[in-house]
Amino acid sequence: MKFVDEASIRVLAGNGGHGCLSFRREKYVERGGPDGGDGGTGGSVYLVADQSLNTLADFRMSRKFKAEGGQGGSGRNKTGRSGDDLEVKIPCGTVVNDVDTGELICDLTEHGQRQKVAQGGDGGLGNTRFKSSVNRAPRKITNGTQGEGRHLALELKVLADVGLLGMPNAGKSTLISAMSSAKPRIADYPFTTLYPNLGVVRVGSLQSFVMADIPGLIEGASDGAGLGIQFLKHLQRTGLMLHLVDIAPLNPDTSPAAEVAAIARELSNFSTELAEKPRWLVINKIDLLPADELPEAREKLLAELNWSGPVFEVSAATGEGTEALGRAIMRDLEREAEDST
Repeated sequence: MKFVDEASIRVLAGNGGHGCLSFRREKYVERGGPDGGDGGTGGSVYLVADQSLNTLADFRMSRKFKAEGGQGGSGRNKTGRSGDDLEVKIPCGTVVNDVDTGELICDLTEHGQRQKVAQGGDGGLGNTRFKSSVNRAPRKITNGTQGEGRHLALELKVLADVGLLGMPNAGKSTLISAMSSAKPRIADYPFTTLYPNLGVVRVGSLQSFVMADIPGLIEGASDGAGLGIQFLKHLQRTGLMLHLVDIAPLNPDTSPAAEVAAIARELSNFSTELAEKPRWLVINKIDLLPADELPEAREKLLAELNWSGPVFEVSAATGEGTEALGRAIMRDLEREAEDST
């Protein structure tokens, strides 16, 4: 199924039922008085986060959701049945905004989280409600109120502990397939990855974390070039970013340091908060360089970047260095979890 991370839907709560105009009519009972019941309340619309969903593709066809209306009251002071609430399931990590007002309604990140987005209408009052000492036979009722309607924008931001970023063909898809059971499309041409892929990386028998691979970035992405800029929002939820760089590019005129710097600028242009997130440098495709040339290439890259953060050397194709990288990520995530408690 194609990954869809944005959708627009309309929700409409149920209308309240009308009050009833009725008088008691029984044999041998004179002037029985009013006995019109109230109308039932309309059903409300709720959004519910469901961890079994990972895309908004279902909303490509179903865009309107309406809750059940309340039934009208009836004689003998019977209140109409209230309409059932409607629950609309959405993926965990979905941000919901009101299209008309721009208001942020909710951000559902945990399974089972529930948010009311449209309030059902109130039921009308039957004529019994208007009985008094000076008005023994009221003929007044009220109608039920209309249910709330809203136009909502849904935006899915995938939930992952670690995010991969880099130029097209840096080896991100190969790395996530080597470290997890994810099977993204891999090919030798740019922009093979068209949408984010998630994989669970297991470290030992009891530890694991979630890794996200997004489409590759190119210089000018923040101005609309390439594909990746529209998916950068998915990295906003990650705690750690792995910046992959091809240490042995096919084009000899390509500078790995320039590619890293270019993407760093795109991150800053997109979001200051994203640019300030922890970022590790992962030197990939070390298997394509002779062993005696790798130290020199590494030192040249780090010197040109003036890099002071963590650095790892891996070969996503052969798996070399990926196990050590996974253990280091797990330790960092555990340390962050301890610091936050």
